[in-house]
Amino acid sequence: MEYAPTSGSDSLIISLDFQDAEGDLGLSATDDDPPFHDVDYQRNSAGDLITYSTRPSDAPSYNPIDWLVNPLVGTEQVNDTIWVKQNPNQYNIFVKFFIKRNGQFTEYRWQDPPFYSTFNGRFPRILTSDTGQAVEGNISYGMLSTGWESIFRNDTIRIDVSIQDRALNRSNEVSSPEVTLNQIARPSN
Repeated sequence: MEYAPTSGSDSLIISLDFQDAEGDLGLSATDDDPPFHDVDYQRNSAGDLITYSTRPSDAPSYNPIDWLVNPLVGTEQVNDTIWVKQNPNQYNIFVKFFIKRNGQFTEYRWQDPPFYSTFNGRFPRILTSDTGQAVEGNISYGMLSTGWESIFRNDTIRIDVSIQDRALNRSNEVSSPEVTLNQIARPSN
């Protein structure tokens, strides 16, 4: 793990060694059809999209993860706020952050208020063919933010990471060492 502070967004970079017997790691930009689509649109019993004004009592309050404003559904632009559920299979690298407080690690959940975000993401296809051959190597995954230092300051953090292949097989979760940003900071030039 490496932290690269700059004058703008800072990079937190994790490196992950991998082995895959089938070579089906990675997603291309065009891998957006099921099961790799980004969201599932919520519908009522009649099959209609659920809008914010027609939401049932168990629907979440407005936030940018659970609601899309004026989305393109299929080929149709819907001029309303639509309830969605995020599809975790849109990603192939899954990242969890933990902060150590009073000797215990607690997950720092980016998807909760006030950020409503994630550092889960996609890395590109490792092999360009689908012939199914064994592959191994290293993935470096950079996460940009202007808030690393303001959020984690001098806290001890840990990052847990797993990856998923195109057959939706998820790897075991690996943990980074316990570090502070100062311990992993790359020297400024």
